[in-house]
Amino acid sequence: MTSTTVDLARLQAEVADLAARRDIHAALNHYMRGQDRLLPDTQRLAFHPDAWVDCGLFAGPAADFIDFAQGFLAACDASQHLIGQVSLHIEGSRATGEVYFLAQHRITENGEKKDLFVAGRYQDEYEDRGEGWKIARRKEIVDWARTDPAADSFLKEQTALHLAARGERG
Repeated sequence: MTSTTVDLARLQAEVADLAARRDIHAALNHYMRGQDRLLPDTQRLAFHPDAWVDCGLFAGPAADFIDFAQGFLAACDASQHLIGQVSLHIEGSRATGEVYFLAQHRITENGEKKDLFVAGRYQDEYEDRGEGWKIARRKEIVDWARTDPAADSFLKEQTALHLAARGERG
């Protein structure tokens, strides 16, 4: 083999790796956006049809998990899921990964508005089955959670800000 052939093969492998990382990250974004905006069809884009999810409160097919999650989140006034560091190991058409997350949910508990914070990690298996990279298996690990009284004093004082640019689902 010539050095040009070796360089081309290495370059092709690097491009394939970068494309896989891009596409896996897109699946992660579909998952999070679908949850926060209550868009089940968007959330489904993250999973293969036979994917499996275990989040502790639910373990089963991804399609059933999406129904469960959408129902839970619909009962919240709002939610926001943020992706932290993403560690991926890609081998051919399969990959594993660990994704850190922080989720905030505005809830009503005993008539009082509260903020539920949950931080943890997703341990995932991804596959490219010819239709793009998607989640095949997901295990959610909660590292910590806490509930605090809702504190929106900044928004209450800045009425022009929150009235002009208030986020809503959908």
